Amino acid sequence: MSPTASARSLERRLHWGAALLGVRMAYVPLELAVVARATGSPSLRDDTVSDFGAVGCLPELCSPWHTVLNGSFVVIGALLAAGALLLAPRLGRLATGVLVVAGLSSIATGFFPIDRDPLAHGLAAAPLFVAQPLALLLLTRLLWPLHRPTAGVVGVTGVVTTVAAVAFLAADTDAGLYERIALWPIPYVLALVGIVLARGGQRRMSAPA
Repeated sequence: MSPTASARSLERRLHWGAALLGVRMAYVPLELAVVARATGSPSLRDDTVSDFGAVGCLPELCSPWHTVLNGSFVVIGALLAAGALLLAPRLGRLATGVLVVAGLSSIATGFFPIDRDPLAHGLAAAPLFVAQPLALLLLTRLLWPLHRPTAGVVGVTGVVTTVAAVAFLAADTDAGLYERIALWPIPYVLALVGIVLARGGQRRMSAPA
């Protein structure tokens, strides 16, 4: 393959990776639609995301669109893992691996609704709350020489989501609020990262191992 053809192939690969990360931005509106369909007394502040994926009715709510939400966990996880692998030439092995772990965690979570197997659900979901903030902190270092404003946004988001994840795991109240602060910003920030890396792929950039 000629250098020109190789460069074009890499460019297409990076653009596809960025596109897959961009599609994940649909998750938050989808979750809000699921919440809107719930009956009882649903609360974004008090009820966790997993509560809306429960197959049966919980004391505080019933979620008739639980299949949609659980399916979305699988889809957005697959998009994250695939997008990271496509962007691997720019992400580097470590950041790629952490994002793939996060994607697999999301996929597994979708197969274990919280009211059917709480232990399996917790074990499946736990890596997500570690891997995603860690990935953002790794990406901050990666992006700094390429686009500092984006690196700053990613770094601040990494810190905020880390604090929110810790607060969620320790929370007795407002668990839903902390969880969503830990999760909701990440699809948008990763979509931005994908765009920057895809554009940066047209220039020479060394990704750390």
